[in-house]
Amino acid sequence: MAVIAAFVLNAGLNFVLGLLVAKLLGPADFGLFALATAGAIVANTVLFEWLRLSATRFYSARVRADEPWIRQGLDRAYGIVGLGLFAVALLCLGAGFATGLDAGGRLAITAGAALAALGIGIFDYHAALARARFDGGLYFRLVAVKNVLSFAMMAGAAWFLPQPAWVLAAAGVSQAGAAWLLRRPLGDPVTPRLRVRLSETWRLFAAYGLPLIAANAIYQLMPFLNRGSIAAQGGLAEAGYFALAADVTTRSIGTLGTALDLLLFQLAVRAEEEEGRAAAEAQVGRNAGVVVALLLPCAVGFWAVLPALQALVVPEAFRGPFAAYAGLMIPGFFCLAMMNFALNPVFQIRRRTRPVIVAALVGLAVNGLGLWLLPPHLGPEGVAIAQTAGLGAATLLLALLALTGTDRLALPWWDIFAAGVAALAMALCLLPLRHVEPVRCLALSIPLGVALYGALVWVFDIAGLRGQIEARLAARTAPDAAASEPAASE
Repeated sequence: MAVIAAFVLNAGLNFVLGLLVAKLLGPADFGLFALATAGAIVANTVLFEWLRLSATRFYSARVRADEPWIRQGLDRAYGIVGLGLFAVALLCLGAGFATGLDAGGRLAITAGAALAALGIGIFDYHAALARARFDGGLYFRLVAVKNVLSFAMMAGAAWFLPQPAWVLAAAGVSQAGAAWLLRRPLGDPVTPRLRVRLSETWRLFAAYGLPLIAANAIYQLMPFLNRGSIAAQGGLAEAGYFALAADVTTRSIGTLGTALDLLLFQLAVRAEEEEGRAAAEAQVGRNAGVVVALLLPCAVGFWAVLPALQALVVPEAFRGPFAAYAGLMIPGFFCLAMMNFALNPVFQIRRRTRPVIVAALVGLAVNGLGLWLLPPHLGPEGVAIAQTAGLGAATLLLALLALTGTDRLALPWWDIFAAGVAALAMALCLLPLRHVEPVRCLALSIPLGVALYGALVWVFDIAGLRGQIEARLAARTAPDAAASEPAASE
């Protein structure tokens, strides 16, 4: 639970920080910042994601004690790639000063994006290590320190040095700084280094992780291309509108899914270690039911409160385009969440990750076709539709690959159907409130939606959530009851 609590806290603070940076920079500079951030995420995905994914798949508390070469291989690979990226940042920064470019120049932006990618990679790696060890307390501390540093440094840079390059650099330094401050508890015991084992582990990591990062890079390329397309058609300010809507929407839908995945995938890995591959795949199927049951109401609820959210939270300069873009992106980002947290784990457990690339390429092709056909007729909103269509096509193909054939995954179809009916009931109940005054809308919609959907989940035990809650409550009350027995006997 500490892992989920930490991630929800992290997402909430990132949401506030994103709005604050958008307000301080303004639409045009925030549009440039968003483009550079998308590039930094792509760079981080291409360079580091294969190692982070390998950490979540092959590292654990048992491996920490019995197979130290796994951590050694991860550390050495991160060090080599990180030093190369840091050298690129220094070269760009030096070239910028040598040519007299200011902080808004292309070389400065590139240097800032490289530092941001490096910081994200370092933080994500150490966070993955803490989760793989099921050390929720350490993970919570790491997230808390990162958020304090990020809020202070990024907001400070946007206030005192309102240029995208400085904010990007602050983002990278703050994330790497959190890992450095907690380097002792995050470390492993010192053991002799085995070079033969290092080469073996690198081959294992590459065979497992490279297909996944290729797919992730494609998915990160989509928003990069889409934001660039909007910037070319409508200017950087329009790209800023699109970027803020995309960032808020994907966090509103995917945050809980990422938090769940941090725990659920590690449960599948542990099931494989203790009981074998069949048990792991059964756990993945149960996980998918939980993901659908919890993410579907997030998407519906975000749609329901979108007008009120725009009126109360979104900076005034972004209002109007924000709701238009976000409403079109909700289905696509829900599909992306289903791919990441319900379907991809099937292929990760099987260590056959190439189908993920195929689905990503199909999604990119559909997105590109949409960029060619839709904007001339629908304007900038056609880009949002193209993105949603691409993500929907990729999800459909990946589902077909996972759910058909002799080794198809068994899903809890009743739970998925029941979650859909419950979410539809919630949407119909909240629909009249979308046009109510914003404060009243939020005050009524959130508790009403949670109560209605929660009641249906409890009555029908959707995805076994009621049973899990009852088991957890029983486990907590048992020690209290045992402690009270001696006192009662006296």
